[in-house]
Amino acid sequence: MRHAVSRPRPRVLAAGLALAAATLLPAGSAGAADEYEWAALGDSFTAGVFVGDPQPPLGDPSQDGCARTSGSYPSLVARELAASPPGKPVRLTNVACSSAVIANVAKVKQTPISPVETPPGGWPAVDTQIERAGLDAGTDVVTIAIGGNSLPFGDIFPKCLELGASDQSCRAYFTNPPAGVESVRERLARVQNEYTEMLAAVHRAAPNAKVINIGYPTIMPTRGSACDRGSLTELDTTTHADVDWLRDDVLKPLNKTLQRASSSFGDRYVDVFSSSAGHDVCQPEGTKWMEGICGDAADYWPTTFPGTGVECAPIGKHATMIHPNAAGHANTAVHVERAIRHALRQH
Repeated sequence: MRHAVSRPRPRVLAAGLALAAATLLPAGSAGAADEYEWAALGDSFTAGVFVGDPQPPLGDPSQDGCARTSGSYPSLVARELAASPPGKPVRLTNVACSSAVIANVAKVKQTPISPVETPPGGWPAVDTQIERAGLDAGTDVVTIAIGGNSLPFGDIFPKCLELGASDQSCRAYFTNPPAGVESVRERLARVQNEYTEMLAAVHRAAPNAKVINIGYPTIMPTRGSACDRGSLTELDTTTHADVDWLRDDVLKPLNKTLQRASSSFGDRYVDVFSSSAGHDVCQPEGTKWMEGICGDAADYWPTTFPGTGVECAPIGKHATMIHPNAAGHANTAVHVERAIRHALRQH
C-alpha cells in the first residue's frame, strides 16, 4: 500500500543521496610512541549522518558540514578499542565526510552539504581527507570506505525512480545510455581507476600504515519483489526488476571493484555485504539495517532534504535518503574492529 506522502522529484534526489563518525582530532601530528594512530576516511556511510549525536556537537563553531556522529562505526570501534586496548591506546582521527567522492580523499577539496545548521551561503570547502587526517609515517592504520558517490549512485537511483514511475527500465537506460551518459560498465571502470590512484596516494602519505578498505553493506533485498513499490520508507517507484539490477549489476560489482583495487596493494578488504544480507532497506522496522528515502533518525535530522522535494513528516519520518541506521553501523563496527585489531598485531 502506498504511503500518502509527497513524492520526491527524481532529478534533484541526487543531492540528497550524495549526502553520503568520532570527534575530529587535530590533524598533522605523528603517532606517539605510547599510542596507535588510526585515521578513518570515507563518505556518509562512514560519517554516520543521523545515527547519533553530531560530532562536533550542534552549535560548535568547528562544525564543518560533514555530518559525523557518535553512532557511526568509527565511533563505535573507537569506544571498543578504548575499553580493551590492543596493547596500547588507539587514537582516532575521523575525517569522513558526507557526499565525499574518491577524489576528495587525495586530490580535490570538498564542499559539504549537511542540512543541519547550514551557515548562510553554505558550508565552506574542506581540505582533502589525507590532509585533514594528517597522514604521515606515524600513522598505523587507515580505514577507507568510499566510492558510491563516484558512480554516482545519486545519479543512477533518481533515474530509476523517474523511469520506474512509468514502468520503464532503468537497467536498459544505463546499459545502452544516450549520448553523453556513461554506462554502468564505464562508471565501474572509472571508479576502479580513481580508487587505485587514491590508494596509491594514501600509501605514499602513510607508508607504514596498514590500509583497510571497507565495502558497502546490503541495500537491496535478495529479490526485488520483496519491496513495496511506492513506499518512501523503501525504494519508492523503482521497479522490482530494477531493484534486482541495482543489486547485481551496480552494488555487487562496485564492491568487487573496491576489493580488486584493495588486493592490488596487498591491503585488507572488509566485506560487510554478506553479514548484512536479510537486513536490507525493504525489510520491516526492527529488521532493516538500512533506512529508505524516509526513515527513522535523530530528531535534529530534517524531515525534508533541501532541493529534493522529499517530505517525510506526514508519516513521522525523516529524510534518511537510503543510509545505514544504528544497527547497520553496529554490524560494520564488529568487522572493522576485528580488522583493526588484526592489523595492529602485525605492527
